[in-house]
Amino acid sequence: MSQFHLKAFGMRNFPPLARLRTFEAAARLQSFALAAQELHLTASAISHQIRDLERHFGRALFERHHRRVQTTREGQRLFEGLARLFDALEATCAEVQLPSHDEVLALHCAPSLALKWLGPRLPAFLGQHPGLNIRLTTGAEPVDLSVMRDIDVVLSYGAPRQQAGLDTRSLDDELIAPMVSPSLLIDRESAAKAIQRLVLIESQLSPVDWAHWFQINDLALPPGPRQSFDRAAMAIAAAVDGLGVALESTRLAWRELERGELVVLGGKRLKTVRRPLHFVSVRSTDQHRVPVAAFVNWIQAQAAGA
Repeated sequence: MSQFHLKAFGMRNFPPLARLRTFEAAARLQSFALAAQELHLTASAISHQIRDLERHFGRALFERHHRRVQTTREGQRLFEGLARLFDALEATCAEVQLPSHDEVLALHCAPSLALKWLGPRLPAFLGQHPGLNIRLTTGAEPVDLSVMRDIDVVLSYGAPRQQAGLDTRSLDDELIAPMVSPSLLIDRESAAKAIQRLVLIESQLSPVDWAHWFQINDLALPPGPRQSFDRAAMAIAAAVDGLGVALESTRLAWRELERGELVVLGGKRLKTVRRPLHFVSVRSTDQHRVPVAAFVNWIQAQAAGA
């Protein structure tokens, strides 16, 4: 029967789920023997099921080596897709087991915001909503809420593209400033001199770079080494560890600033930048759902006070 006829009759055209589960285990463990132990099957049964899958797809999914296996390019692509689907399936099954009066709010958040700002605040929100279960995932890639129906709210770094049926709001402007460990500062040294001496730490995704900051402060960009990180959290951690001075959002470094692990270099003597960096998005059809509306209102209040 053709794929067209399968779809016309509502039948899904993919191999048995048991075969896919076997493949996922073998690809994750890179071993048929370990997959057999995990699934309580024989190694021969694992090998037979993998061969059935390879016949179904018409291509090799593994390269066989002595006592180990390795996914081919096609096999790795299948594994990455299945891993995401199995994670979602596991979460869905867990939600079904919740008491009927409990609710689930699925959040997807930019990694550094989740780690440095949202995570420490979630206990307060859950204290106000004891019957709510948070399912939090993170990732830097844009999420399309029209496709990812299992996600309720997205907290993104950088404004998502405008699209119909989506309600997007800024989480207010954030202060972007140079931050440094006090241990690197020299008494009575001016901030302008210190910034010429210190190693500059860059965040690759930040819309404000060092060239822009030096320009607005009428300072020469030093030719010295520059360390680059693709996550704001890593840049902030490097500054705390004494690697140099990081140009980052003070919202993300609020705990380090409160603890005195970092200080804003120059205080009010140097110019800083304010930009909207993080945004909250929900489907227009969901914005009045009680848990969604409660979270959006709460997160905006948190941002206003940050």
